[in-house]
Amino acid sequence: MVKNTEVKLSAVAGDVKKSPSDALVVGVGQGTDGPVLLENPLTAKAAEALADSLAALGVTGAADQAHRLPGLPEAGAPVLVLAGVGKVTPGTALGEEALRRAAGSAIRQLAGLGTVTLALPAPDAAAVAAIAEGAAMGAYAYTEHRSSKDGLKEPVRNVRILTDLAASKGLLQPALDRAALIGKAVNATRTLVNQPPSHLYPETFAEAAKDLAKGLPVKVTVWDEKRLEKDGFGGILGVGKGSTRQPRLVKVEYAPAKATAKVALVGKGITFDTGGISLKPHLGMGEMKSDMAGAAVVLNTVLALAEMGLPVKATAWLCIAENMPSGAAQRPADVLTIFGGKTVEVLNTDAEGRLVMADGIVAASEEHPDVIIDVATLTGAQLIALGNRTAGVMGSESVTGALKAAADRAGELVWPMPLPEELRPSLDSQVADIANIGERHGGMMTAAVFLKEFVGKGKNGEQIPWAHIDIAGPSFNNGSPYGYNHKQGTGCTVRTLVAYVEDVLAAK
Repeated sequence: MVKNTEVKLSAVAGDVKKSPSDALVVGVGQGTDGPVLLENPLTAKAAEALADSLAALGVTGAADQAHRLPGLPEAGAPVLVLAGVGKVTPGTALGEEALRRAAGSAIRQLAGLGTVTLALPAPDAAAVAAIAEGAAMGAYAYTEHRSSKDGLKEPVRNVRILTDLAASKGLLQPALDRAALIGKAVNATRTLVNQPPSHLYPETFAEAAKDLAKGLPVKVTVWDEKRLEKDGFGGILGVGKGSTRQPRLVKVEYAPAKATAKVALVGKGITFDTGGISLKPHLGMGEMKSDMAGAAVVLNTVLALAEMGLPVKATAWLCIAENMPSGAAQRPADVLTIFGGKTVEVLNTDAEGRLVMADGIVAASEEHPDVIIDVATLTGAQLIALGNRTAGVMGSESVTGALKAAADRAGELVWPMPLPEELRPSLDSQVADIANIGERHGGMMTAAVFLKEFVGKGKNGEQIPWAHIDIAGPSFNNGSPYGYNHKQGTGCTVRTLVAYVEDVLAAK
């Protein structure tokens, strides 16, 4: 189901004419006095003439600009591309995320070409890695359900990064390999999110997890509806019983012999969310195919960690159901028994994500990991609080702070939010242990307070360190493409989670 074609990343040095390509990309920044041509491989005379012509050509250096010009003889390519990198300050190196976005934007907009050379400023391995990562994410397209490929442009499949460090292969190759792997994981996540609900539903999502895991040292275990009922996963069953497509719980476990850390990741996998009996408005409901993004993120994060061979035991719990209204669907005022025995009064069937996640968090807790991180497109309140591009992170301060640092390093936007104690009483139920909705204002935090109730205790008797990441906004781009992000699925948070695990291991 998930078909990915990977981009080839390499580093080159010296005369670009000796490594000809279809296009040479050079950077242009927004200076205080107008556009600034950045460091490039052109001759001094050609660079000066080009710099003097930028304003006349309408080039501003703004992010996402990509102006195509006829190639110069010394460019080694028939097309010269001026890629905007955004604001620049004299004497200050470009940040890694600016490079990542500029590279991704250029490669995205150059779809249809075979080989592209990126001559963006790359003074060190970190800069090369950022450029490579952006290129890998920019080289993506979702065309699986097109009856004809006529007029569709294939993504760039061969990217060369111009850098004086290219001669130091031992230094750069690990960075290039990691960038390619991260791009693969992000793009696989995007493809799952972009799948229509007619094709991606609980059973096929479980099969896709198996397919993606083939050849990797991971174990995939699937609970079907009979096993879910036998083992008492009432949250997943309750949400899924309104659909003819029965729910699934999928456990993806990477457990190397020399693991020095133990991380559990829980993902919301609602393959389509109508809201159930508490039916959503029809406007925009098609975007609810993306309500399984959290499960796609944690799946591909664990697969990436396995492919990287990192010494961490990482387990992904994919809590998968389709939330539909029918005569069999759960009703407002029903009571569900979550795995482990805690009961929940369902006051709103459209607050279903927290019900399936509760099952997954309890199951993850029983294995006593060092940390539990859950990822979910959980609340519309997240968009109201933080907008379309910034995820909210809540939970144990030791985890949320580390996740924010990892996100900053990875170039993703997250913002820590509190868990105010006054929100918990609003979740009190008259008939069960807890209700699935509470205080409407600050609803993103109320949902996290609900999830916290299901985090178990570690072997030391203390609650397991935990964090919840709400990606309702940034997981799906219904606007114009930007940077390395295409329309629809973005694959956000995969990079943050990989960076978080790397940081945890580095601190050992």
